[in-house]
Amino acid sequence: MAWRMNWALLIAIIIPTIGGSIIGEVFVKKNMAWYESLKKPKYNPPKWAFAFVWTALYCTMGHASYLVWRDGGGFEGAALPLSVYGVNLALNWLWTPLFFGMHQLKWSLYEVVMLDASTAALGIVFYPVNSVAGYIIIPYFVWVCYATLLNYAIYRNNKDLPEKIKNDN
Repeated sequence: MAWRMNWALLIAIIIPTIGGSIIGEVFVKKNMAWYESLKKPKYNPPKWAFAFVWTALYCTMGHASYLVWRDGGGFEGAALPLSVYGVNLALNWLWTPLFFGMHQLKWSLYEVVMLDASTAALGIVFYPVNSVAGYIIIPYFVWVCYATLLNYAIYRNNKDLPEKIKNDN
């Protein structure tokens, strides 16, 4: 298949991918004081790193899904990989309101483990359609695994906090 890029479609796919994270940012900003009060591990990255890394990852995820859509024959031809992508995005977007909005450290840990599994599945189902798309998912998978490690450490370090502090806005 000849390499062709439909830039308008690529941008139309990336914008909603990033859009879900923008909604999540509302929960982050509203609960930053709560987050700052938590005991975090020494390997917790600086605040600025999260926005930078997630923006880059959302753009590459959108690009990978575009490649699968293009080379897989659209939604009809690539229904399985694009459905896995949809589930993955839903899990990705769910984590922020669960962790930041509801202060559910344990449940967000369970949820991010499901995100790990769906991200691995995403790379696996993308690869046969477009190998570049499969490889593009690897940095996302590594970051999500790192986020899982952070979530676990934050849960472990804060599980004995009084309920009022855990849920204080």
